[in-house]
Amino acid sequence: MLVLSRKLEESLIIDEDIEIIVIGIEEGKVKLGINAPKNKKIYRKEVLEEIKRENKNATKVNNYFLNNL
Repeated sequence: MLVLSRKLEESLIIDEDIEIIVIGIEEGKVKLGINAPKNKKIYRKEVLEEIKRENKNATKVNNYFLNNL
């Protein structure tokens, strides 16, 4: 893991086309702005984990349903 310190309005660049900017710092929270190409998907980690969990559950087959066709 790379750990960086950034001050208000400072940024970092990822892969030359994604910029993350510190927009605000208040009450223990950091507000970030992200400039990225439209083809890049950006999710909060907890949202992405929920999407993956729901997709996995959607692929499970209900044996009761299959046995009663």
